[in-house]
Amino acid sequence: MRSVALASVLTLACVAADRSVVARSDPDARAAIGSLPQQAPQSSRIMILDLAARTSRLVHEANGVWEAPNWSRDGRFLLVNSGGRLYRLPIDGTSAPQPLALDPSLRCNNDHDFSPDGQRLAISASSPSSRQSQIYVADADGSNARLVVAAAPSYFHGWSPDGTYLSFVANRDGKQFDVYRVPSAGGPEERLTVDPAYDDGTDYSRDGRWIYFNSNRGGGWNIWRMPADGAGAEDRKAERVTNDDLEDWFPHPSPDGKWLLFLSFPAGTEGHNDRSVRVQLRAIALPGEAIGSAPAQTLTAFTGGQGTINVNSWSPDSTRFAYVTYAGATPGRHP
Repeated sequence: MRSVALASVLTLACVAADRSVVARSDPDARAAIGSLPQQAPQSSRIMILDLAARTSRLVHEANGVWEAPNWSRDGRFLLVNSGGRLYRLPIDGTSAPQPLALDPSLRCNNDHDFSPDGQRLAISASSPSSRQSQIYVADADGSNARLVVAAAPSYFHGWSPDGTYLSFVANRDGKQFDVYRVPSAGGPEERLTVDPAYDDGTDYSRDGRWIYFNSNRGGGWNIWRMPADGAGAEDRKAERVTNDDLEDWFPHPSPDGKWLLFLSFPAGTEGHNDRSVRVQLRAIALPGEAIGSAPAQTLTAFTGGQGTINVNSWSPDSTRFAYVTYAGATPGRHP
């Protein structure tokens, strides 16, 4: 980051809408957040964009903060979070969101997704035993949640294509977030980046060779990638993918391996916590062996930010993706 100390960002980042869930934070962050000015009530619009037509349609609109849609592997519904719970939302929007059968003591944040085979669900959540986020793997319906990363704070972001690993970001030294992976069945975590920068938003390429992530290493926020087994000594294997004036977050390769979708904030935006800024969803052709230089395509622009596409939201056939826009709350509308 260019003007704000990283420690301040780590302390205050990723505040949930009800101001009771704190992510990317230290144990004392809640006191600091409680002193922040109260935000105006918000409303959320869950959208689906057709890549070929470049048009979007509304799936669900409600007061309150709804975040981070994932597309089910059978293509029938979206998985979204709101108020610490996870919900199924039919693609056609014909019925209200239905909560998953998740342990009610878990308070989910906006980092979650189904396994490639659709049988399991990775969840980032706090609980009575941990005020900070840990990582769980549950059955696809939310039942039988099992803790796989107990060290906190930890935030899931992507499954390896074979379902063997989870990529995630974590702060283990109180200085910055780095990229890690862990077997999805549980086991020792493995650190993949060491650069003294803030890394976030990991997702695997569909062939499993690369992990894409966003980072402010080198100045400004850009998309980077590294081999799936790590960036190597001093992160020498990490490669910058985007490099323009906008601040790029949350890269998501399409299932067919053709596109890389990401969220872009205005130049100079120092974090990703605001939901009231003009943002863009942009895409580039997914790089091959070499990083290309073609400019990114802007697919849509709107008011959004935190919660818009924190996790992969592509449809299984790569023709569409889901995202969330935000506005002021509408009087009389129910959540």
